[in-house]
Amino acid sequence: MSRARVILLNSALGPLDYRVPHGMTVEPGSVVVAPLGPRQLLGVVWEPERMPSDAEVGDNRLRPLLAVADVPPIREPLRRLIEWTAAYYLAPPAAVLRMTLASTSALEGARLMIEYRATGDTPDRLTPQREQALGRIGDRQGLIRELAMIAGVSDAVVRGLVKCGALEPVHVDIDSPYPAPDPDHAPPQLSPDQADAAATLVADVTARAFAPTLLDGVTGSGKTEVYFEAVAQALRDGRQCLVLLPEIALTEPFLQRFHARFGCEPVAWHSGLRSTQRRRAWRAISTGEARVVVGARSALFLPYANLGLIVVDEAHETSFKQEEGVHYHARDVAVMRGKFEGCPVILASATPAIETRQQVALGRYAEVKLPERHGAAQMPHIAAIDLIAEPPERGRWLSPRLVKAMIETLERQEQVLLFLNRRGYAPLTLCRTCGHRFQCPNCTAWMVEHRLTRRLACHHCGHAEPTPRACPECKGEDTLVACGPGVERIADEVAALLPTAKVAVVTSDTIWSPARAAEFVARMEAHDIDVVVGTQLVTKGYHFPNLTLVGCVDADLGLEGGDLRAAERTFQQIRQVSGRAGRGSKPGRVFIQTHSPTSQVMQALVTGDADAFYEAETEARREAGAPPFGRYAAIVVSSEDQACAHETALLVGRSAPQVDGMAVYGPAPAPLAMLRGRHRYRLLVHARRALDVQDVIRDWLGALGWPAKVRVTVDVDPYSFL
Repeated sequence: MSRARVILLNSALGPLDYRVPHGMTVEPGSVVVAPLGPRQLLGVVWEPERMPSDAEVGDNRLRPLLAVADVPPIREPLRRLIEWTAAYYLAPPAAVLRMTLASTSALEGARLMIEYRATGDTPDRLTPQREQALGRIGDRQGLIRELAMIAGVSDAVVRGLVKCGALEPVHVDIDSPYPAPDPDHAPPQLSPDQADAAATLVADVTARAFAPTLLDGVTGSGKTEVYFEAVAQALRDGRQCLVLLPEIALTEPFLQRFHARFGCEPVAWHSGLRSTQRRRAWRAISTGEARVVVGARSALFLPYANLGLIVVDEAHETSFKQEEGVHYHARDVAVMRGKFEGCPVILASATPAIETRQQVALGRYAEVKLPERHGAAQMPHIAAIDLIAEPPERGRWLSPRLVKAMIETLERQEQVLLFLNRRGYAPLTLCRTCGHRFQCPNCTAWMVEHRLTRRLACHHCGHAEPTPRACPECKGEDTLVACGPGVERIADEVAALLPTAKVAVVTSDTIWSPARAAEFVARMEAHDIDVVVGTQLVTKGYHFPNLTLVGCVDADLGLEGGDLRAAERTFQQIRQVSGRAGRGSKPGRVFIQTHSPTSQVMQALVTGDADAFYEAETEARREAGAPPFGRYAAIVVSSEDQACAHETALLVGRSAPQVDGMAVYGPAPAPLAMLRGRHRYRLLVHARRALDVQDVIRDWLGALGWPAKVRVTVDVDPYSFL
């Protein structure tokens, strides 16, 4: 190639042409360094016919490429996936490509780093901190910061041990190989249903062809063990596997289960990794050395050398939908990656999304069912508590029947889980004298009180401030009152009702890393926790055989607002959290506190008739032309200047094309009318399924111009309507 078309990692630019210097070899997919003005940017060489340029430039005017990165070229299936994702979600190809080149340090050559280990020498001055550090470090090796965390001392103490010779430096290749999982390390004893399901999935892996399959199994049915057999087959065939998890907090428990089955941990990929860990993982993935990768949704775009299987665990989870940057849904993009790679895709869920069920109904996805729990475990008994007929005591949130069940459970030395999908102590704080409400200065949202940290926090932008003693409006002291419950308030109520119970609050505020999740699991297994009070973080992935009682504090919470998926999401969450009860040999019970026990959602949960619920929900969607029978796309206009945002939103609305089978609603102020200091207006595009709505929106918005301080974003298949 004498010239190359390059997509640079700059979303504002289209593809650019460069001259390939004499002696440099590039091909489609090569990762290169290219000049742009005085800067040097990373980019990837692309096929000119697949990425047209706005203007052709003569060879004599082209600037030369500067270097080619020492990594394998981005393979064609991934390049096709990047093109598809950019086209479907109306995103710049560079923004999607950035997720593939997520570790710039991985593009450099081999590197060494310095870690430290104990020499066995005792320092002359042995302070208590130094003695503690040496005792806890033992034969461990790591960076100064890591050793300090292990030892529970400051970095300065560890540096002092290095200076006095008690710790010595060791040069480590940061690209050292990962251990290889053994597919025959500890094969499980599968039930007949599990064995049949596993055989189907193994056959798909052996066939080496695109085959999307829904693995629909009730909670506790052993879905993980079943798809592990498909992973084992891919390993025997010498191919790579990707397992996507919806939450970083689920990673550590999963790693432990994987280690027990395959003899070592898989390669992890999530936002909690250090840059050196990301580099090592990226390079191992690109060469094929990383055999099994488990990660969050971003792991989907990594450059696998030989992908043979994709698993999306808890495939119904809305956290697979990216809400910033490229608004992709990892479940759907995973299916497309499987199509481009020619490999099977397993969507595992106890409560599959209606969109997935519809694909099964149309015959596009196969379905494998696990209708029974594994072993002696039985599904829990579920009962609704009518909060109108059986209200809690004044000032409390737990009904007498639920409290009685908790006391009985703890007397049997079993564990309890209380579920409330609301972080903090209370969702609103106001002054009882003047009525002042604490609102975020950057968002149209109330500040949430967090008593554990003594702060008011916005859960949308992260703004936080100390909880004041006096009302800022009327200056009255002791006039502030917390309204409504959060998990911290429920934990306080449990502590007051059951003073001897050991209570743990589990939210993204307390379990923010895999290490914290592992600590929580260890405490539960050691019975160091009697009652867990948690948000949706505890509704999935965890297996605690001694947890026999689940209480849903406010089952109606998810039904508030105008979300078209509210009923489905509520059903999924409560059914998932119900599945935490009775997973061992002890029977489980679930109490659902609700103000509307006769509603369709609550009746479906109590009776366990999921099919009737989904049938009714599906029919309602069909009549409304809502997904999966119609299409939505949200257009959000935002700016720090409200007048400018409003004027641009009106321009977009007035310019809406008249297309048969498509309607445009709005513009209107978004429910979150201000977010992170930006004023927001929304338009909703509703189209019939067969309409190529992306082409319509691309032509519509492409013909318009707006001020640089205005941002117009498009969310295809939106999940959030805020």
